[in-house]
Order: sequence, then C-alpha cells, then structure tokens
Amino acid sequence: MRVRYSTAKDGKLVKKALVYTREEHGITRKDVDADAVEIIERLHRNGYNAYLVGGAVRDLALKMKPKDFDIVTNAVPHDIKRMFRSARIIGNRFRLVHVTVGSKIFEVCTFRSLINGTTSNTFGDIEDDVLRRDFTLNALFYDPREEIVVDYVGGMKDIWEKRIKPIIPLTSIFVDDPVRMIRAVKYAATTGFKLPLQIQRKIRQQADLLDKISRSRLMEELLKVIHSHCAADIVQGLDENGLFKYLQPNAAELMQSNPGFRNQYLKTLGTINQSEKPDPPGTDAAALIRDYLEERTIWDSNEEHIKNAFSEARQFILPLNLPRVDFENAIRLIFRAHSITIKGEIIPEHEHPRKPFPPEKKTPLIEQNTHPHFRKRRPRYRKNKQ
Repeated sequence: MRVRYSTAKDGKLVKKALVYTREEHGITRKDVDADAVEIIERLHRNGYNAYLVGGAVRDLALKMKPKDFDIVTNAVPHDIKRMFRSARIIGNRFRLVHVTVGSKIFEVCTFRSLINGTTSNTFGDIEDDVLRRDFTLNALFYDPREEIVVDYVGGMKDIWEKRIKPIIPLTSIFVDDPVRMIRAVKYAATTGFKLPLQIQRKIRQQADLLDKISRSRLMEELLKVIHSHCAADIVQGLDENGLFKYLQPNAAELMQSNPGFRNQYLKTLGTINQSEKPDPPGTDAAALIRDYLEERTIWDSNEEHIKNAFSEARQFILPLNLPRVDFENAIRLIFRAHSITIKGEIIPEHEHPRKPFPPEKKTPLIEQNTHPHFRKRRPRYRKNKQ
C-alpha cells in the first residue's frame, strides 16, 4: 500500500489518499469492460487523468459484476467530445458526456468542485470531487492502466468491514439531496450490508423531503430499482424506511393495509432480472402492476376489458409515467400469462386523444394596414385597348 500526498498552503506535505495495489484490492483489469478501459487510456494519451469511479469499483471490490462503468476525469466536456466521435454532451446545469460504443453508453464526468457546497455545478479536482460523493463505498477511483485503487475516504476498509458510512455529515447529506436516502437503502440491499441505525433514523425523520423532488427524477430512481437484480430487497427496505410511498404511493398503501398483497408483490418483484438472459420487454413494468390487476380484471380478449386493465394499471403506478410501448408490452405479458393474446394497439382512446387543428387566425384588416412592416401597394390600372 502506498500513500498519496498533497502540498498544503504552508508548503508541507499532507497525507491525502491511500493507494492500493492489485494484490491488495483484488480487482483485475480483465473484469473491467474493455471499452471503458479504452476510453480511460485515450484520455490519458491526450494528457488527462481518468478513473473508473463509483458503483463499478465498489462492485468489482465485492466480486460482483457491475451494471455500468462510469468514468471521471479532469477533461472538460468539450475536450472529451473532441476525442470521441460518438460522444454527446448532456445535462442542463452540470454538463457531462455520454460516449457510445456499440449498444453501450459510458458516462464520462468532469471532476466537480466544492466551491458552492456538495450540490454545486462547477468543475474542480479529484480532491474536491471525492468529498461530494455520498458514501465512502462509492468514492473509490480505479486506474486500470496501473491497476490501482485510490482511496481518499477509507472506502476500501469500509467495504472489507461491510460498513455504509456517509462522507457528508448526516445533518446535511439528505437535506442537500433527498434522493441520497433512496440510494442509501439501495446500497444496503445490493451489497448485503446493514444500514446503520443512525442513518435509518435520519431517513425516517427526513423522508418527506422527497416531496420536493421532481417526478422525473423519482421515476429515474424507481427505474434503477426495478432494473436491478435485487428489486424486491430494495423495495422492502424503501417501504420499511418510509420512502416507497413517494415512489409508488398506491402500492405502498396496499402493502401497509394488506399483508397478503405485500408478500405477493415482493415475491413478484423478486422474479425479475434473475436470469442470465435478458427478460422480455415489459417484464419490469409488469412486475409493478401484475398483482394489482389479478383480482380487478376480467381475463378474456374483450377489447373493453383490456382497455380497462390498461387504464387501471396507469392509475395504479402514478406518478410513474412509463413510455407507452413499455406499458403495452407489460399488459400483453400479463394477459399472455392467462393464455390471452392481445392483437393490435391496446391503448385507450382517451390516453392519446387526437387534437383538432387550431382555428385559423385571421388578423383584422385595420391591424394589417397599421402593422409596422406593412407596405401599402399602389393600385394598378389597366389601360383600355383601342
């Protein structure tokens, strides 16, 4: 194990990070996506620093297969875009880059600063960036070229000791960004680590902060939950900590009032993403609505019954608003389980009413003549033929 130092304002060397070798952290380069490695190497060839960061490093250290390989660098978005033909800059407040390789998308983010706190949108350096991250197990930087892990916050030790420890003080971590409460529960479920009591207590006290979060962002977090391999465990943890009602209020209410529904709902969620092969399109959405529809739908091929099932399911999962194609696939899968094949479009007419053409806007003649760009034409006279 090596130590990385930094120079303080008084000129003295200050211990900043521990650097773990391959023998110590146990991550091998062959476990990292080859395209992610190539992106990092190209950034280095162009004079920039770059690391694999976050959940991917955590999962690799735990001998789990990462779902995404996120990259962080000191290159700014326009420099990154110039290096990769398939790159696309996204984001309104804080710009980052999506680099597409085949069907894979890699998120490449510039180090963020602490100038305006832990939710600022300014670029910084690695020492600032690490202090903006939520929990120590997500704040590790892996360099596949040298096969080292750079650890500024004791994250490797916390992983070895199966500990979830916040980097930002508990007094402000969830106030700054309430979505971190959902992520804390998710990290506990995916790693098998126990969520500390003080974190659970703080989550239950501040759960209502999620009311301030936009629907689109909550939908994004819920989709991450149901696309994971342990959706049932995450949802159970969210429900026990008073958070699931902000993602799926109708389902959470039924889970509280009907133990039978709760058990079946969690059992259904536990069936998704368990196979090596990808689930059929709509499987995740079907798991959210199947148990609700079971006793509320007439299972036949009657068009009206199918449309009613669609409408009831839509209402049940609000405020989540899935794309129409995904939702139709979910309804088809549920009906197929009852040996009913749905042909054609099943979306009810009122879900996408055809808008009439707007009435033609006619400007009164007096307004036309007084318009500043109006140019009065001289009348033309035709000469009479002799």
